Amino acid sequence: MDAIPYLNIILRLTIWFLLTADLSVANIIIGISIAFLLPRHFASPEPLREWMRVLWEIIIAIPQAYLEAIQIMLRPHDEEEIVRERVKPKRTPGLIFLDIFLITFTPKTIVLKYEEQGWYKVHRVRRKISDQ
Repeated sequence: MDAIPYLNIILRLTIWFLLTADLSVANIIIGISIAFLLPRHFASPEPLREWMRVLWEIIIAIPQAYLEAIQIMLRPHDEEEIVRERVKPKRTPGLIFLDIFLITFTPKTIVLKYEEQGWYKVHRVRRKISDQ
């Protein structure tokens, strides 16, 4: 059997536990119920390799997020820009969600909007490059 449905359930449960911050038995039962009752999108399933690649990128983003937070605290980041980033081709809604999560997870970037034409509108902060 394919592992993708299990990954979708795990993703839904993870989001539920992050939102509720409660690991009581009642909350676990509610979370499992919601994970199974939410409608599923029956598009072509993502290859397991794509899921693993995105999950690896999220693991790599954790130390990057701490580093960016320290950089923001130590040096001012007073320039802002809004850029458009292309969505990777053939992304399913689950992978698009993980891409948005990955971009927004780090302190210097946040996705403002997902455009159906295949773009993310991303807000970034950066250090001002001084003229020397």
